[in-house]
Amino acid sequence: MTSSTGEERPAARAPLAPGELGRWIGAGARTALLREPAAAHLVPTPLVLALLLLCLLAATLLLQRLLHTGPVFFNPHALQAGWPNAIASVWACWLAGREQPGADQPARLFGLLLALSLVMHFVGLLLLVPLVHAAPAAGRLGPWLVFGLGLLPWAWNGLAQVVVLLRGRRSCRVVAGVLLATAAPMALQWVLPPAQYWYPDAARAPSQPEPVTLKLTPEVIERQAALMGEQLQALAPQRPGRIDIYALTFAPYAGEDVFQRESALVADVMATRFDAGGRTLQLLNHATTATRLPWATPQNLQRAIAAVATRMDRERDVLFIHLTSHGARNGQLAAELWPLEIAPLTPQRLREWLDAAGIRHRVISVSACYSGQWIAPLAETHTLVMTAADAEHTSYGCGRGSELTYFGRAMYAEQLRDTYSFETAHANAREVIRRREVQAGKDDGYSNPQIAVGDGIRPLLGALAEQLEGDGRRAR
Repeated sequence: MTSSTGEERPAARAPLAPGELGRWIGAGARTALLREPAAAHLVPTPLVLALLLLCLLAATLLLQRLLHTGPVFFNPHALQAGWPNAIASVWACWLAGREQPGADQPARLFGLLLALSLVMHFVGLLLLVPLVHAAPAAGRLGPWLVFGLGLLPWAWNGLAQVVVLLRGRRSCRVVAGVLLATAAPMALQWVLPPAQYWYPDAARAPSQPEPVTLKLTPEVIERQAALMGEQLQALAPQRPGRIDIYALTFAPYAGEDVFQRESALVADVMATRFDAGGRTLQLLNHATTATRLPWATPQNLQRAIAAVATRMDRERDVLFIHLTSHGARNGQLAAELWPLEIAPLTPQRLREWLDAAGIRHRVISVSACYSGQWIAPLAETHTLVMTAADAEHTSYGCGRGSELTYFGRAMYAEQLRDTYSFETAHANAREVIRRREVQAGKDDGYSNPQIAVGDGIRPLLGALAEQLEGDGRRAR
């Protein structure tokens, strides 16, 4: 093109030339084979990098979805995770690009890493998805085979990234920096919770309405201020000569009705079957109970524990606490009641409050994913701790359409209807849960519910069971 002055002007470049994205993906495939990508002709425009990022996100969503064999629900909060890895990759590209000519070299390297990851995601699709769907038929070897092969694309992707970034670099400082920057995302996978976009939902009903949102009116705030004091004041005192159970249920996640239903079920079982009527308190986050039940906040739980300690015989009675919510790998119990901001509960804080209150005999039930994280911080000689899963696995049935969690249903709706022994009920519930998870197609391994029983509380719980059995015989 010629200007009015007769000078040549460079031809305007199209925002995205036909086939350009395909050429980037082709270069990514070459890097996956540890070959020279020949990427000098590739121009890393902002549009190209944005499209590669979007394609990588779409491939991640697709891969994670296809790795679930049963119903799932989408977790939009996961979109906020994973960015530390991208930042570390940008840093590595900047370090490596400084030794090469061209101002756009760091951006070109970043584009190659995106294209490489995109290719490896499709390798994962081809390799893992058929195995996941065949794993139930492969018996116990299936999950371990999937786990082992799942590491291969991840490890190979890391190796190929290092090769791309270090190809032709000589500076020891750059080499060390690139190795550190590429190792950081791998280390973060083990330190930070992963970006989990899909969660299994064994009983999701597509027609389920969205949860009701809390309306934070002055009337609700005033009622909540009074509710906690009223219900604590109404707790019945200890009965001399008997072993009494005081029960607290704590359901801090308002986004799924299943936690409300489980809280009500457990409270009813403790009141009617374990003779805790008048000694049971529900702490619940839900829009429909804001004027009837105290909110499930850490502060309210601490107050409830302290108040129960003044009512009970701390040397003879038992405090039962059931916690039900979503759980994280780091042991935190999720809390949600928009627009309120509520801190998650940790086992360390619960242990601190129980010790400070001087409550000796404790039965603690935790129904959440990764709830095995609660065993070690809470276990001691006068405590029974039981959980819906071990520290490495999710539990099942906590989706929006679920009637009850698998643990809540097996433990409280079924097994504790036939026995007064928490140990016996938990052992029986484990087998029921295992069978139902297989039938539902749970694809991340058996939840593996855990229990720890201290030597100091076992005789007291045995005496409590005998007392309750005697009450039942006299009632008949």
